[in-house]
Amino acid sequence: MSAAANNPFQHIVEPLNPEVPSQRFFNLPKLGDLRYDRLPFSIRVLLESAIRNCDEFLVKSSDVENILNWKQTQTQSVEVPFRPARVILQDFTGVPAVVDFAAMRDAVMDLGGDPEKINPVCPADLVIDHSIQVDFNRKSDSLQKNQDLEFDRNRERFQFLKWGSKAFKNMRIIPPGSGIVHQVNLEYLARVVFNHNGFFYPDSLVGTDSHTTMIDGLGVLGWGVGGIEAEAVMLGQPISMVLPEVVGYKLHGTPDKLITSTDIVLTVTKHLRQVGVVGKFVEFFGPGVAQLSIADRATIANMCPEYGATAAFFPVDDISVKYLEQTGRTPETLAYITKYLKAAAMFRDYNNVTQDPDFTQVVELDLSTVVPCCSGPKRPQDRVAVSEMKTDFESCLGAKQGFKGFQVPPECHSTVVPFQFNEKEYTLSHGSVVIAAITSCTNTSNPSVMLGAGLLAKKAIECGLSVKPYIKTSLSPGSGVVTYYLKESGIMDYLSQLGFEVVGYGCMTCIGNSGPLPDSVVEAITQGDLVATGVLSGNRNFEGRVHPNTRANYLASPPLVIAYAIAGTVRIDFEKEPIAINSEGRQIFLRDIWPTREEVQAVERTFVIPSMFKEVYEKIENVNERWNSLVVPSDSLYTWDDESTYIKSPPFFDGLTMKLPPPESIRDAYVLLNLGDSVTTDHISPAGNIARNSAAARYLTERGLTPREFNSYGSRRGNDAIMARGTFANIRLFNKFLNKQAPQTIHLPTGETLDVFDAAERYKQSGVPLLVLAGKEYGSGSSRDWAAKGPFLLGIKAVLAESYERIHRSNLVGMGVIPLEYLPGDTAASLGLTGRERYTVVIPEQLAPRMIADVKLDTGKTFKVRMRFDTDVELTYFHHGGILNYMIRKMSQN
Repeated sequence: MSAAANNPFQHIVEPLNPEVPSQRFFNLPKLGDLRYDRLPFSIRVLLESAIRNCDEFLVKSSDVENILNWKQTQTQSVEVPFRPARVILQDFTGVPAVVDFAAMRDAVMDLGGDPEKINPVCPADLVIDHSIQVDFNRKSDSLQKNQDLEFDRNRERFQFLKWGSKAFKNMRIIPPGSGIVHQVNLEYLARVVFNHNGFFYPDSLVGTDSHTTMIDGLGVLGWGVGGIEAEAVMLGQPISMVLPEVVGYKLHGTPDKLITSTDIVLTVTKHLRQVGVVGKFVEFFGPGVAQLSIADRATIANMCPEYGATAAFFPVDDISVKYLEQTGRTPETLAYITKYLKAAAMFRDYNNVTQDPDFTQVVELDLSTVVPCCSGPKRPQDRVAVSEMKTDFESCLGAKQGFKGFQVPPECHSTVVPFQFNEKEYTLSHGSVVIAAITSCTNTSNPSVMLGAGLLAKKAIECGLSVKPYIKTSLSPGSGVVTYYLKESGIMDYLSQLGFEVVGYGCMTCIGNSGPLPDSVVEAITQGDLVATGVLSGNRNFEGRVHPNTRANYLASPPLVIAYAIAGTVRIDFEKEPIAINSEGRQIFLRDIWPTREEVQAVERTFVIPSMFKEVYEKIENVNERWNSLVVPSDSLYTWDDESTYIKSPPFFDGLTMKLPPPESIRDAYVLLNLGDSVTTDHISPAGNIARNSAAARYLTERGLTPREFNSYGSRRGNDAIMARGTFANIRLFNKFLNKQAPQTIHLPTGETLDVFDAAERYKQSGVPLLVLAGKEYGSGSSRDWAAKGPFLLGIKAVLAESYERIHRSNLVGMGVIPLEYLPGDTAASLGLTGRERYTVVIPEQLAPRMIADVKLDTGKTFKVRMRFDTDVELTYFHHGGILNYMIRKMSQN
C-alpha cells in the first residue's frame, strides 16, 4: 500500500526526517491549497489515500480534486475511491470470506487463470472471537470448560481458518481465547500511522463487523463493510463511496462524577438518531473531547452503527499518544506517529478553536446534562434514564406490540410464577432479570467502567448483598489485559462472589451466544408468558438476539449490570427503593455502593500499566495450545469435504463464464415476505442457536447430528446449505402475511403456511422469481454478508423498501440482488400494496446510478421506484452478477 507508480503528486513527497531520506511521506500542506486546512480531519485521511494511490486508473486526479473541494461536492453525491490501509475480520464473517476466497481460486482455475492471484494484497487480520458461548458460568472452571467446548464444536472451522492463514499471503489469524476483535484492534493491531515500503501514511481500515468504527476513537478512520466488499478490498480494489457529509459533534461541559462512558454513549446515540446521520461521518470536537479518555472515545465510536453514521471520528491528540504509550507501543513508534501527523496537519488540539474545520452542520452536547441511563427494551437508540426505568418498563408492558410495547393485558401485569432452582423456591414476574452479562468490546475495553463494576461488587459484598443463583451472570472481557488488572487490583474476587466469573474472551452474550437458561427458569417464563429481562453491557438488544426467552433486553454500563442483577428486576426505582435488604435486615441503596470517579481513577492509575499490555500481546498469536497443535494441509487449493456440515464449496460461481449476461427484467415475481420497519440482519440471517424445529435443524438431523451438535448459525456460515435454510429463520420475524412473529410465510399459489426456506424452494421448483417488501431501515444492525447471500440463494431478485441500512444495501448489490426504494411519499400502504400481487420490474438495458424504474402489477397498477445502485462501480458489479463474479473475471482475464 505504498505510493502508486507514475503518481502525479510526486512533487509533494519528501523525507519525514531529512537525516533518513529513505523514509518519506506525502506532505499534504505542500499542496499549497487553502481548502486543505478547512477540511474535516476525517476527510483529510480520504484525501491522503487518494493522493498516495493516484494512478489515473483506479484513482484519478479528478478524485483528488473532488475530495479537496469537499465543501462543494459533499452534497452532490460525488463518488470517490478509497483504498484502506488494511482489513479486519472476525470469524463469523471471516470464515465465509475465506470460503469465498477458496472457491474463487477454484473458479479462476476453471476459467484458465492463475488461482494464486486470489490473494490479499493488503494486510488482513482475522480475530476469532464469535464462536465461544456461555455454556458454563458462575464457577471458577467456567472459562476452561467454555473454551474446551468452543474448540470441540468448531475444530473443523478452526482448521479451515488455519489453512487459510497459510494458503493466503498477508493474512494473520489471532487464535480463539485472545479477545474481542475491536478491543484487540484498539490495544494491539492499530498502527495509527503505517511505516511501510519507505512511506509513512495514516492507518485506515474497513472491517467485516459493523462495530469496526470503534477504532475511530483512537484516530484511525475505519468502518464496517459487507464481507463481500471487504474481499474486494483485500484483492486490491478501492472502495467506491459517495463523498460523505461530515457532522461536527461538539462536546463541552463536565460530566457528573456518577456518569459513565456508557451513559454518554447512550445519550449520544439517541441524540444522533434524532439528528439523522445515516450515510454521514460524525467528527467530534470541542473542549469536552479533551476530558474523555481513549477508552471513553472508543465506546462512543463503537456504537456508531446504532446512531446510523458511517464513521465516528476522534482525530489523534496528546491523549491518543498517551494511550498508545500505556498499551505498550514503543517510543520509536510514538515518535514517528506524532511527527508524521503534525507534519501532515492531522494532529488535533481540541482546546484550540483555530483548528476547528468546516463541517456540514454542527450539533452540540453539554456533558453536564448526561444522566445515568440504559437503552431498551428492544433497540439501542431507545434511551431510558435509570430514574425512569421502572415506570418506562411498566408502560411498555401494556403498550401496543412494537419497539416500546409488549401488549400484555392489564390483568396479567402482576403475574407471579413460582419455580424451583437447586431445590429452593423462587418466583419470576414481568421484568425479572434472568441474564446479567458484562460483555462486549463496547465496555470491556474501558478500564474505568470495568473497575467501577469491580468496586461496586466489592462494596456490595461488604454490605452483605448477593445475586440470586438462577440469574445467568457472566463476565466476558475483550482481552486478557482486563482480567490481568482486575486480578492485580484485587477486585476480581468480589466479582466472582457475585457470580461474575470470567466465562470466555469473546463477544458471547452481545451477539446471542448467551447459552441456555436453566430449564426451570424457561418453564416459569413460558408458563406465565413473562416478559423476562436481560441486562448487558453490549451494543445490540434487538428482539430475539440476546436470548429467545428474554423479550426485554437493556443495554447498561457494567456497574449497572451488576446493580440490576442484585436487584433481580428492572421494575425498581434506585433513587427511592433499596437495591436489596441484607441479612441483617438493613436497606441498602444503590448510592451506598456506587464508587466515586476518584476511587476508580486511583485504582486505574495504579494497576492499568504498559507492562500488562506488553506481556499479554507478546504471546497472543501462540498462547492457545490447542490452536498450535492443529495440523492443516499446505495446498494452495482447498480440498473440500462433501460430508462436512461446516465448510462447503458455495454455488455462487457455478456455471460462471467470461461472457457478461445482459441485464434482465424481473417478470411476474411473487412476494416471499411482506415485512415492516427496522428489519435487522438478525431477522434476515440470525447468528444464534439453531431451533430444533427449523429447516436447518432438519438438514443437520438428516446428516446424523443431534441438537447438542447443532452449534449456532454464526458458526455454520461456511456452509451455504445451512445458511440458506437459516435465512429469515428468526422466531421474532414479523411477517404481515401471517400477522404474527414466526419464521414462516404463506406460499401464495397454494395458501399453505411454510417455513420460509420451504416456501422459497417451492417457488424455485416452479421457476418463479421472488421479491421482499419492507419498510424503513431494512437491513439495520450487524454487518452480515449472509443477510444478502441467503436471500440470493432463496431466489430473491430484489427487495423493495422505504430505506436501507448502508452496509446491507451494499451487500445486496454485491450479490446481484437489486435494492429498490419507494419514491419519496410512497409506501406499500399508500400504494395499496398487499404483497399478494405479482410484480414485474422493468430493468432498462442502459443503466445509470439511482435510476428510476417501472414496477407493473398483475392487477394493472403501475408505479415507479428508484434502483439503489448509487455508483457506476456498483452498476459494474451488478452487470457481472455481483462483486465476486467481477473479481473472478478480472483475475482470470489478467
